[in-house]
Formats: sequence, structure tokens, C-alpha cells
Amino acid sequence: MLFTVNHLEGIRSGKISLAFRKWKKADVSAGSRIQTSVGIIEISSLSEYKRDDISEQEANQAGFSDVNRLLSLLDKISEGTIYKMEVRYISVDPALAMKEPVEVNDEEFDDLVEKLRRLDIGSNQGKWTIKILKAIQENPMLSAADLAIKAKKEKEWLKLNVRKLKNLGLTISHEPGYTLSPLGEHLLEKLSAAN
Repeated sequence: MLFTVNHLEGIRSGKISLAFRKWKKADVSAGSRIQTSVGIIEISSLSEYKRDDISEQEANQAGFSDVNRLLSLLDKISEGTIYKMEVRYISVDPALAMKEPVEVNDEEFDDLVEKLRRLDIGSNQGKWTIKILKAIQENPMLSAADLAIKAKKEKEWLKLNVRKLKNLGLTISHEPGYTLSPLGEHLLEKLSAAN
């Protein structure tokens, strides 16, 4: 489930407390928690809702200046049921809250570098791992599509392979885009110092 940056900021500040979506099948359920670029958002409640029942006040609570703007957005999707959700900000993403310096001994560092080397060797794209980590570092939270263009890679290839870097603890996924984890930052810093 995607939110715009403005809506996420509104939810975090408490100005936005509702969201409306039109789905063939609900993407979330009451109690669902979603990792976003501003932290953890909770869907407190979820209910089917009639288009004509959406009030001006509810549209405002969902971050729209008037009900017509919200309805025109919902009307762009031809089929589906409208759902009304109460949304609230829970906390900073624990992964983003990690401020402590990363402690990695030489053996662990060499092991990580070896895993990246194997990813490079096993790819028909050549040495890609450090290039992609640097692209993420230089373009934090850039959408996968835009990052793929900058990295001169296909979007689906990029998403699949960034997942491999995430599995090594080097990246954090957001909506949209990615950032380096503290471990990822530490890795690039150490590699740069070694060169």
C-alpha cells in the first residue's frame, strides 16, 4: 500500500488520520503495520465505504482540500470497492533508528566482501554490487524506476538484486526507494579508505 510523501508527513504529524482506497480486494487489514519512509504506520480500522457517503470533513482528514479531489482520484480506478481506513503513526522504523556505529571485525568484513564478490561473479552484469550501493548512497529514497535509469539497469533487475543486498543487511527499503543501512555505509566507508 503506497502513500505519497506529503500524506506520510501528514500522518506522522497527526494532521492526516484517514485514507481511502479503491481495491478489487483489500490490500491490508485492520491492525496491519506498514514500513514507510517516515516510520511505521498502522491501519487502525478498515471498512467498506460508499462513494457518496464520503464527507468534506473526511476528505480533509485524508489530506485533500475538498471531497471532489479525493473522488476524482478514486474514480480513476474503474472497478473495485472503496475502503475507508483510519491510519496512525506508530514509531520510527527500528532499522532507521540505528544510530550506533557499526562494529564489524576484520573477519566479518572480509566475509561480507567475499559474499559481494560471489554476487558479482554469478551475475551476467559484471561487478555490480558496489556500483549499486554507491548509486543508492548518492540517491537516497529515489524510486526504483528512476534509480534503475541512473544505474543504467532494468527496473526489475534492480529490484531483484537490491533485495540480495538487503538480505546481507546493507540496504533498507522505503516507499519509495532505498537507503543504505548503517552496515552498508560502514562497508563503503571502509572500502573507500582502503583504496
